[in-house]
Amino acid sequence: MNDGLAWLDPAILSTAFLAGLLGSGHCFGMCGGIAAGLGALSPGRAVVPALQFNLARLSSYAVIGLIAATVLSGVSGLVPIGRWLRVVTAVMILLIGMKFLFGFPGIGFIERGGAGLWKRILPWALKAGGRNDWLGRVLLGVCWGLVPCGLVYSILVTAASTAHPAKGAITMLVFGAGTLPSMLGLTVAAPALNTFLGDQTVKRVIGFALVVLALWTLVMMWSMSQGQMNHSNH
Repeated sequence: MNDGLAWLDPAILSTAFLAGLLGSGHCFGMCGGIAAGLGALSPGRAVVPALQFNLARLSSYAVIGLIAATVLSGVSGLVPIGRWLRVVTAVMILLIGMKFLFGFPGIGFIERGGAGLWKRILPWALKAGGRNDWLGRVLLGVCWGLVPCGLVYSILVTAASTAHPAKGAITMLVFGAGTLPSMLGLTVAAPALNTFLGDQTVKRVIGFALVVLALWTLVMMWSMSQGQMNHSNH
């Protein structure tokens, strides 16, 4: 295993960021209410509580990315496993895109599978949400990073495939950075943004973009595998 950051894969990071940027509308049903309500915690200063919540949320993503990659780092036969995990990520993003385009159920079954974990975390989230201070918003953000969201799980699979703790954490941080424009926008302009994202044309454009992203990821994986095969033949 290589040390340092020279091994960061631009394809992985771009997939993570674009999935967060394009697919964050998928999470609004879960996160939209809390994001929109953060401004009320500090009237006239919505950006500060929003940053506190979202930076804590991103930190939570980084921790689960680090854990997932650390677990996989001990698995033998890592290269083929990592490749297949990235294919799984592409398929999951494709299903989310189909949900935006055609109302396809997508990966709701995975989110329902994570509901058990969320039931354990929810009491802590409710307690944190009841606090009208920075600590409450930070704790709430940490809890919200564990919400059973198919989009988060999709990129977590890719983070795990890196099999390097720092790389897994960075992958999830980049994904979280992609979600920031929408999540911060919900805090400062919730009604307008909700109306915009609720438009059918906008949903279809987002869905199409996610489908393209998924197909691009699959093509990149296929191209890489072909290149490795050709190299081994020579």
